[in-house]
Amino acid sequence: EVELVESVQTGGSLRLSCVVSGYTFTELYMGWFRKQPGKKREGLAGLYINGGTTYYADSVKGRFAISHDKANNTLYLQMNRLKSEDTAKYYCAADPHSDAFDSVSWGGNFGYWGQGIQVTVSA
Repeated sequence: EVELVESVQTGGSLRLSCVVSGYTFTELYMGWFRKQPGKKREGLAGLYINGGTTYYADSVKGRFAISHDKANNTLYLQMNRLKSEDTAKYYCAADPHSDAFDSVSWGGNFGYWGQGIQVTVSA
């Protein structure tokens, strides 16, 4: 069973973590998404764990950074210069198929999803 577990580390900016178990981490395409009430799910960033192109949505480009730690099977989302409009529930997702990466830009068609973590940014 593949499990993705998100958590958050604070300290000015926020860093979200997503630990993967049940699948070979380096075979995965992964992404970060968010869902705001009344809006469609938004793809924020995506990558292939074993290297290649990284995708960022325009709404977060230059503020957020996706990265990973292969030794700990962990995907990160570093969130800087947060705005109130970044308030949302954030999800990580994983899939072994390359077309999942292409789907990040329109909201993501991934096989495995984390449970989500709420991020609230006060104005």
